[in-house]
Amino acid sequence: MSSTRSASAGKRPAATKGTSRKGLILRLIAVAFVVMLVLPIGTFMAYYVAASVPRPGDIPTNQVATIFMDDGETELARIVPPEGNRVEVSIDQIPDHVLNAVIAAEDRDFYTNPGFSVTGLARAVRDNVLGSDDAGGGSTITQQYVKNALVGADRSLVRKMRELVIATKMAREWSKDDILVAYLNTIYYGRNAYGIASAAEAYFGKPVSNLTPEEGAVLAATIQQPSRLDPAQNREAAEIRWGYVLDGMVAIGAMSASERAAAQYPEYRSLEEATAATTTPGPNGLIRSRVIDELHSLGITEQTLNTEGLQITTSIDSTAQEGAVRAVQNNLSGQPDNLRSAVVSVDPRSGAVRAYYGGTDGTGFDYAQAPLQTGSTFKVFGLVAALEQGIPVTQPFDSSPVTMHGITVRNVGGASCGRCSIAEALKQSLNTSFYRLMLSLDRGPLDVKDAAHKAGIPREIRGLNHEALTENGDPPNNGIVLGQYQVRPIDMASSYATLAASGEYHEPYFVERVVTADGNLLFDRGNPNGERRLRAAVADNTTSAMEPIAAYSNGNALAGGRPSAAKTGTTQLGDSGFNRDAWMIGYTPSLSTAVWVGTNDGDPLVNAWGGQIYGSGIPATIWKSTMDSALVNTEWESFPTPDPIGGVSGVPVYVPPTETEEPEETEEATEEEDEPASTATIEIAPGLTVEIPIPGNNNGGTPPEPNDDEGDEGEGSPGQGGANPGAGGGVVPGGGRNPAGQGEGVTTTPAPATTDAA
Repeated sequence: MSSTRSASAGKRPAATKGTSRKGLILRLIAVAFVVMLVLPIGTFMAYYVAASVPRPGDIPTNQVATIFMDDGETELARIVPPEGNRVEVSIDQIPDHVLNAVIAAEDRDFYTNPGFSVTGLARAVRDNVLGSDDAGGGSTITQQYVKNALVGADRSLVRKMRELVIATKMAREWSKDDILVAYLNTIYYGRNAYGIASAAEAYFGKPVSNLTPEEGAVLAATIQQPSRLDPAQNREAAEIRWGYVLDGMVAIGAMSASERAAAQYPEYRSLEEATAATTTPGPNGLIRSRVIDELHSLGITEQTLNTEGLQITTSIDSTAQEGAVRAVQNNLSGQPDNLRSAVVSVDPRSGAVRAYYGGTDGTGFDYAQAPLQTGSTFKVFGLVAALEQGIPVTQPFDSSPVTMHGITVRNVGGASCGRCSIAEALKQSLNTSFYRLMLSLDRGPLDVKDAAHKAGIPREIRGLNHEALTENGDPPNNGIVLGQYQVRPIDMASSYATLAASGEYHEPYFVERVVTADGNLLFDRGNPNGERRLRAAVADNTTSAMEPIAAYSNGNALAGGRPSAAKTGTTQLGDSGFNRDAWMIGYTPSLSTAVWVGTNDGDPLVNAWGGQIYGSGIPATIWKSTMDSALVNTEWESFPTPDPIGGVSGVPVYVPPTETEEPEETEEATEEEDEPASTATIEIAPGLTVEIPIPGNNNGGTPPEPNDDEGDEGEGSPGQGGANPGAGGGVVPGGGRNPAGQGEGVTTTPAPATTDAA
């Protein structure tokens, strides 16, 4: 009998379908257990060992930089970083009831938990596994701080794990108070307010130390949803959340039930008030922009500016600044709405900008930085060039009409001083005399250009697409001596300051000192050294010629007869017969101030009575008021007696060309190059005409244009009412003003261009 096994012998029974599925499920559960428990624990331990937790105070936070006047105490402006107006405070500055309100709102067991919420973590894991959009949430104050300051807010399990690791480790290495105050200085409260101190100002206009329990609860309530829970936007929802916070304060023992029952929702600032409090309106806003530019040039980075809570002391003197603003406001009050002004005051001995007014819009166009035609204020640099070549202020020049290359320049009303000293010609602003002076220089207009640069006019000016004081990059035309080219008010104040300092130049600046919030000194200017640009005799002789002008210009001498040196200038609006720019620039030994008045729209420069505005009018009045205000109670100073120039110390006596001599050709163009194909006659004032060349080949750029300079005329009465009602003629091209382009837009067609009140 064979002992064969049945076909089924030795085989395992086939598993049923149900049994197979159950085993698969068990295996999946085991895998899920590993993934959801063992793997996170392993990952947590690996992160924990590797994680580095910064010490308290080591985490940079964006916060406000404060700009002060030169006293280091009077606030001028604030620099608010993009992430908000954060100001750091210590825990001692925050009332206990405010601390408790935040704990009641966000983490009621803050002082006892290990830095993380177990239920919150479980919820985050579950939601990530299920792919829920609500992944995250349930965070402690420690976790919220870590998220905001260190790991970011993206919704991923990896980020949540890093947050948990660092929060756990931070809870072991930091004190709870350190974590809480770091959180309060970092969290967002809405209204662009980051940090509890900024929030107190934004919502209640008070320091955090003065917050009431009710006010503290309002701020704590906004943390959950800052925009939605701002009472100005959603009062009902804000009050519901506020009640929750107060109930929480009772629950943690921070408020009694009776106090809770008596609590009333507090008054708060409107959104408009809050916005106004975080911006820098008016002239100070423009100073703020200049300070930021200068900080960057000093190597202070954007990160340092935004995170170090900088305390920036500027050169702005509060008395001088208030005086400048008041002078503009008073003198433009009641005048046409389109009038604009710029005022810049510079300390000649240091370059410190003591007052700065570029307009009323703190974020708008800055006229103190705008390239503008300067008119007869530029004659001063013609005199400087002459003195450098040994031509004294006593040297006489003819003031009769002068013709060159087909251009005939006549004085307004045919006025003339005959042959008078160049100092007298400067006082009367006789353009014909200065035109002859410029022609007699070794290199003509190039010498005037060089003299201006030595004094302080920069070669590169923002807003010009070519080198300053040039004809679109080519050598300057003869009209440079009469203010043909564009210069900024701050440059004119600075270059005149060089004359006030007897030829020593100091670069203008705004920033004196920069200190971080924790007292680290980043920059201290100290006493800046000057640079000798002009011989003292040249600068001081120029000053002596300018000393009579303030009193001569409608009686605008400084209070008490304080010595000053000044010059006016006025430019004409194309061929309209109206003025466009009016200037007064002058100085004492301790302060140089440039004042410009013009329009914002290219309209004629007229006053409230329809009369024309000249340099000796509104600008001179603003100048006097600004200077008198800034110099009140300061030392009375006189200018140094100038050493003589001409025939002294080896310098030969200057002998001008005779009337029969042809003026020396300049480097700007040869006579053949400049010879016009024909001429056109244009009337620029009643009874006054000039002949304008229609160019054949003009290597010097656009054809020059006439300028008439009216002497000491009364406001709105050209040729009338002055001690010397007329003077001058010259060449100054017309030009437009484009605020968006910082003064670009000079016209290229011949047009009369300026009158001036000396």
